[in-house]
Amino acid sequence: MPPSELWPSPVPLWQAAPEAVAAGLCGESAGDPSPLSGPWRLLLLGDGSPTRHLQSLTGVAVDVEVIAMEADADTGHEAPTEVSELEPPLLRRQVWLRCGNQTLAWAESWWNQAEAERHLQERNQPIWRSLTAKRAELYREVDGLALVEAPALVAGFGHPGPYWSRHYRFFRAGRELTVIREVFSPELERWLGPAQHTPS
Repeated sequence: MPPSELWPSPVPLWQAAPEAVAAGLCGESAGDPSPLSGPWRLLLLGDGSPTRHLQSLTGVAVDVEVIAMEADADTGHEAPTEVSELEPPLLRRQVWLRCGNQTLAWAESWWNQAEAERHLQERNQPIWRSLTAKRAELYREVDGLALVEAPALVAGFGHPGPYWSRHYRFFRAGRELTVIREVFSPELERWLGPAQHTPS
């Protein structure tokens, strides 16, 4: 199936304070959701590859289905603020991440168009695999944590929201390459347990 048009980004219902995310915390304070459980905290705030995590959890290789990959001239309020640090013209890519018949994540990423042409020649390959070809060094910095909702995600995941989401940047040699937002299906609780820790 050929890629279609870009979807609107998920709507954030709650976002952690940037300084909390930088410290590896969930922004626990009055009015915020209860703390994330340990496994979910590692998934969302750690600097590991989500596609590797999904494959390790399920024992099934991750398939990437490209929804859309188009020029994005007006990122507007939908994009994380870090996207403004990328050099235009920009391209946005949106994908589903599946393990067998289970859709476990949705992701979108913003790129300088020249960088996208350089690194995304294999459209259905996970980004980390493209960027770490030939064992090139790469640095990931997690910038945001949020609870989001979107009708398309309900249909794709088969679970009602809200959904845990994060966004981060990849750097190489100190230079920003891309900004990536990921949204995870509640189906992952099958392997990770409940997302929110319930105090005893």
